[in-house]
Amino acid sequence: MKTADFAYKLPEELIAQDPLPERSSSRLMLLNKNTGERKHRIFHDITQYLRPGDCLVINDTKVIPARLIGEREGTGGKVEVLLLKRQSDHVWETLVKPGKKARPGMRLSFGGGLLRAEVQEVVEEGNRLIRFEYEGIFEEILDQLGQMPLPPYITHTLQDKNRYQTVYAKYEGSAAAPTAGLHFTRELLEQIRQMGVQIAHVTLHVGLGTFRPVKVDDVEQHHMHTEFYRISTEAAACINQTKQNGGRVICVGTTSCRTIESAADAQGIVRPGEGDTSIFIYPGYSFKVLDCLITNFHLPESTLLMLVSALAGKENIMAAYEEAVLERYRFFSFGDAMFITDDICDESERA
Repeated sequence: MKTADFAYKLPEELIAQDPLPERSSSRLMLLNKNTGERKHRIFHDITQYLRPGDCLVINDTKVIPARLIGEREGTGGKVEVLLLKRQSDHVWETLVKPGKKARPGMRLSFGGGLLRAEVQEVVEEGNRLIRFEYEGIFEEILDQLGQMPLPPYITHTLQDKNRYQTVYAKYEGSAAAPTAGLHFTRELLEQIRQMGVQIAHVTLHVGLGTFRPVKVDDVEQHHMHTEFYRISTEAAACINQTKQNGGRVICVGTTSCRTIESAADAQGIVRPGEGDTSIFIYPGYSFKVLDCLITNFHLPESTLLMLVSALAGKENIMAAYEEAVLERYRFFSFGDAMFITDDICDESERA
């Protein structure tokens, strides 16, 4: 299977640079994963395609303001540090720009010395381990000095940093948002609950590896990044009970999908617990738990496009993307949504 098989042409103006004023007013493409049939709706219409007894799985990770702009002590040269993963209380794995000068022993300063740091080690893929020095609470300092680490294809400045968080974000640790969840409002989630749909919270801290391109020609040779996940006993029980009762498990976003598929045993039973996952889902993968998926439109030749192709078939997905371009859908993090499901009939059509 070739990476080039997942290429498509996207006009640059279709890359959404800003979130819409209303979260749930984005467009929604419905895609029948079995037949390839498609419909076009507005996101808040999602309630018409959910059923009592379904389980919606959401990722409650919270994006930290992980982008720090500072200077090298002694020279005053500008430096940008992106926090990737916390290794201990004071040590983080980071991405540093410019990287060539970020040698072990280099001292950094942020916010006029409010936060100081030292490069300790160069690790995998050129990332740096940095030890931070500060007085007080690191999270409070980061909230004061840090910026939201928006994806590289977004060039506009985000006016309200809460718009790069889901309304249910709780546990800090992500360098990128689980963007399929950005379409939900608290009111819409409550409406879904009132319908008799269960909502299971899982956590997967999203790394910047989600934006890294696949650089190998053969998909199976791609090295997937590792991310931390956690599933509570309650969430696992909710998902497993839904399957036993014949309901559908519907993941909000590829991160929720990767979480439950990583935590499931060979029989499709989701086990509670935590750990690191580097699961890579591409066509040929047999889903153990997931039935349907709410997701955004993904980058060409990306692992996320491969994941949705594994669920709905590459031909169905590429045809849907071609139609999305023709219909002027908005793409990527702040863009429109797709519901990959087994039935795109609404309530009136099923009656």
